[in-house]
Amino acid sequence: MTEHSWTRWPSREALSRAGVTKARRGLAWTTRLFALGVLLWTTFTNSDLSGWGTASAALGVIVCGVAAWAFWQTTLQHRLLPSVGLLALLLAIATVAASTGFRIPALVLWCACGISAIERLPLAAALPVTTVALGAYSAVNNDIWLTTVATAVGLVLAGYVLRLDAEARGSAQRLLAQERAARAAEAEAAALAERGRIAREIHDVLAHSLSAQMVHLEAARLLIERGADRATILERVVAARGMAREGLAETRQALSALRGEMSPVEEFLGELVATSDGADVTVTGERRPMPAEASQAVRRVAQEALTNVRKHAPGAKVDVRLEYGEHEVTLAVRDSGGAPGELGAAGAGYGLLGMRERAELLGGSLEAGPDEEGFVVTLKVPV
Repeated sequence: MTEHSWTRWPSREALSRAGVTKARRGLAWTTRLFALGVLLWTTFTNSDLSGWGTASAALGVIVCGVAAWAFWQTTLQHRLLPSVGLLALLLAIATVAASTGFRIPALVLWCACGISAIERLPLAAALPVTTVALGAYSAVNNDIWLTTVATAVGLVLAGYVLRLDAEARGSAQRLLAQERAARAAEAEAAALAERGRIAREIHDVLAHSLSAQMVHLEAARLLIERGADRATILERVVAARGMAREGLAETRQALSALRGEMSPVEEFLGELVATSDGADVTVTGERRPMPAEASQAVRRVAQEALTNVRKHAPGAKVDVRLEYGEHEVTLAVRDSGGAPGELGAAGAGYGLLGMRERAELLGGSLEAGPDEEGFVVTLKVPV
């Protein structure tokens, strides 16, 4: 044993009997009360006691009961000096009992003190107390020396076994408490992550939808300032209304995605390019289901990239390519370039920055920059 083992208290979980079932606890108390009843009956029926003797014996029993309860409490609080003092009081009562003719109660009390010391005290303090208790037991016991030694050794082993059993139970209780705390922390982290995911989904939908609407409304404003004809202005307003309608549809789709009711990403890309002039989609590799967040990232990046094409290179041809790899999915949105649109400065400025943050949260990457002819946005997410 290490030095720490000699001075270490049993854990409070072990001393408090935490984890003991009600049935086991009830059986233990029944056994103790039965043994105490038999002991008291034997003592008082086999002894010639006067009125004062009976009163003194009853008082001694009460004092022993109170001292035992106090010992249980002080050891539970890891208070060494009061615990040892209470055991000393019990040993003294046993000595008085033996000297006044109550030999059997004294023997039982010495044995109980020896076992309780090993079970509930640090070993460095328990061994001297147990030595005194079992030494007194051996001196008063009238059995042959071999029986007395065997009994003393058995009591020491019994106390140590009870100590180990209590420690094992206490360790199990601590592990259970840690597991419950870990589960609670995991549930809280999962709830926070889910809230973050919902916030990102709603933010992305609103950012994309409102940005697209701003494009058309800004165009309508410029047309009004230039005195354009009513039909041209109306066309832009109708387009903004259409984007608002699409935004509502995207919001419903985001809510469906949060519930796990998403359409295949290939189908979504096909519908997306169908609403954009000059856009085509190509899917390569072995198609397979993607995690919800990876699928949402692909959808949002495709939407944002096509919105940017409308803003910065209106009329350009767009090639949307989705490639399934062994461990990742790659989305590339490439436009053919063109004259800068007059709405290039419109929008909220959220752009691809939010998409890059989303990709990094998934352990992927997003790159955006000029190509040989136009501009290309490349998203890679693990699956």
